Amino acid sequence: MKLSMPLMYAGNPRESADSVVALEKAGLDTVWVAEAYGFDSPTLMGYLAAKTETIEIGSAILNVYSRTPGALAQTAAGLDNVSEGRAILGLGASGPQVIEGWHGMPYDRPLGRTREVVDIVRRALRRETLVHDGKVFTLPLPSDQGLGLGKPLKMLTKPERPSVPIYIAALGEKNVKGTAEYADGWLPFLFAPERAADVWGEPLAAGKAKRQEGLGPLEIAAGGMVTVGDDVKGMLDLARPMFALYIGGMGAKGKNFYNDLVSQYGFEEEAAKIQEMYLGGNKRDAEAHVPLELLEMCNLVGPESYVKERIAAFADAGVTSLQVTPVAEDPVALVGQLKEWVS
Repeated sequence: MKLSMPLMYAGNPRESADSVVALEKAGLDTVWVAEAYGFDSPTLMGYLAAKTETIEIGSAILNVYSRTPGALAQTAAGLDNVSEGRAILGLGASGPQVIEGWHGMPYDRPLGRTREVVDIVRRALRRETLVHDGKVFTLPLPSDQGLGLGKPLKMLTKPERPSVPIYIAALGEKNVKGTAEYADGWLPFLFAPERAADVWGEPLAAGKAKRQEGLGPLEIAAGGMVTVGDDVKGMLDLARPMFALYIGGMGAKGKNFYNDLVSQYGFEEEAAKIQEMYLGGNKRDAEAHVPLELLEMCNLVGPESYVKERIAAFADAGVTSLQVTPVAEDPVALVGQLKEWVS
């Protein structure tokens, strides 16, 4: 099992990126860089490529709406070049709030768009001449939609690798099925190992049964906050704001993927209450209402023996890259310890 972590850059992105150098030496295998509607991911990824030597650098995620497939292919190729073959392209549909609110684009056909983007990006990285006639994208653009001067093109420069690993952030049944069929890896969020098979077992199996030829086994990167100690259960409260935000506020009522997931986990009443409180402006009450059982399943907080049990639970659920957020006085030392345990 590999060890990965998200880049936490709410304060100073550059300082956060600089900290990755020490984490790399401690054994961290992969760092994931988000963007949402904050700083863009590729800029920080390029900075990380210059500061590090061995660590994989992944986007988690670039949405499939605000950049064309051609732009995503250029980004993947450029990052893979400056990192000397260490880039991972994490993609996802994001959600209506970001796509329609920040980017001003209609949130339509997320599944079909994602599939077509992956196909076009892969062909572009192989330097194929791009001709595509899909339900979302047509390359070149038809003459009746432009000046009629577009022609099939292939990437000018030669990529570092003809194939950059593509991971998909997916939660819904159809999206997870598609991910298991055509992606290199899967980025689930709020992953509870004990409930994963109940929610995603069938779509994963169905997708793997149709897995595209030439792809390796599906990689899965998931995990949570890690704190090791004999009396640290109270540290789970640190995760409450984030859980409440996603369950209650990341989307509208009736259109919140994370709320749906937690309901599928068996916390339907709690999820509804958290959303009601959060959208009503009672964020602290929403945080307090996040079930302790859910926090325990999605994180790794407790004595050493317990954390090792949680690592085993994630591994048994199919996780190949344990994604951790270390909470400790010395995060680098904790990452070093975790690296020993996952290895």
